[in-house]
Amino acid sequence: MYSLIKFIGILYLIFVFLTALFLRGDNGIYLIFILSICAFSDIGGFIIGKIIGGKKLTKISPNKTISGSVGSFIFSVIPILVFDFENLIFLNYKITFNEIYLCLMISLICQIGDLIISFFKRLNKIKNTGNILPGHGGILDRIDGIIFCIPSIYLLKVAELF
Repeated sequence: MYSLIKFIGILYLIFVFLTALFLRGDNGIYLIFILSICAFSDIGGFIIGKIIGGKKLTKISPNKTISGSVGSFIFSVIPILVFDFENLIFLNYKITFNEIYLCLMISLICQIGDLIISFFKRLNKIKNTGNILPGHGGILDRIDGIIFCIPSIYLLKVAELF
């Protein structure tokens, strides 16, 4: 059974890698944009969650708060300002509803991915998934949202929803 789970995990990671290659496109900006939304979402959740604190989001991950989740959504919109080069040059910010919706959707997928990985870690009584990033829960805690986000956005793009 363990070998089957390991095999499925490896297949999924290959799928993540392939969908990342497809999202990369010609110049890679779209993929970098998605990755930056994931990063800002993570940062926003951490900063706002630590500053405001408050009610816990779920029992699965005891350090996650509702305020942190809201912070994730708010911070996820920041990359629009960074990547909208034409508007940045002319100082004419016309942010569309679709751009905001995409950022919020990516943030939601990242947060769900983070909770799913946290659930599996708790299920297996694992605190850290490695020693490379001590105090951060390991590399998996840095990429847990991304490994759910990349394939999801790829599937939404193929379905022409974005």
